[in-house]
Amino acid sequence: MPPEVAAALVDDVPTALPADLPAWLLPVADGARRIRGSDLTAFLPPEDAEVRRGAVLMLFSDGEQSEGSADGPGGDVLLTERAHDMRSHPGQVSFPGGSIDPGETPVRAALREAWEEIGVDPAEVAVFATLPELWLPPSNFAVTPVLAWWRRPGEVRVASPEEVHAIHRVALGELVEPEYRIAVRHPAGFTGPGFLIGPDKDVILWGFTGGILTRFLAFLGWLPPVDDPPVHDLPDYMLAEYERRVRRDGGRAQDAMDIDEEVTG
Repeated sequence: MPPEVAAALVDDVPTALPADLPAWLLPVADGARRIRGSDLTAFLPPEDAEVRRGAVLMLFSDGEQSEGSADGPGGDVLLTERAHDMRSHPGQVSFPGGSIDPGETPVRAALREAWEEIGVDPAEVAVFATLPELWLPPSNFAVTPVLAWWRRPGEVRVASPEEVHAIHRVALGELVEPEYRIAVRHPAGFTGPGFLIGPDKDVILWGFTGGILTRFLAFLGWLPPVDDPPVHDLPDYMLAEYERRVRRDGGRAQDAMDIDEEVTG
């Protein structure tokens, strides 16, 4: 990491909100302060348990399509799509993130991982909140979502095509539209909430990342209920890992909030 990038990393959330934080992000900051872990998931880290820890960066910007307002979502959120031929979680859409290294805080780890994965310059990012730590029992991973405003969005890149298939800046106002809200059916027997994203709206956002967005946006009052959303099956490339597990040992029902391998390192 270049010295100037490392110098821009911060260790914690500032005590005061950025003075120039857009009005539409003020409810996001307030919601992050009020929300409880149980509002986001049924799984919280057991007290005094030895867990692996990670952090993800929920990076918002004013975006190109909407300036936003205090009454609802504007701007966009930055997401990555894993390579379709990866052994773990192929094609999964996730927030940038990864394991917390020894001596790091969740904030510092989230910023570092976003730089390493797709080149987000931490000097362009203003951290303003965190969400409660979430626990993923299958992997024993406890993850802290770090919320930040991309004050001056810069160039991002696919640093490793072997790991990242695409980078998506998803407009929040579009994300919550009923037209792009779906139910995702997994062959293990469960169905979870999801969204259709991408230029052609053919990329499925679901699982851990889709679960966080669904619950947090609903908590903010920005996600109207949708009656009988269309059910989509996962594409074959996203099921390759599951099918290997079935062939090996009969498989297991993955938690709909299971974490991406990007975070488990």
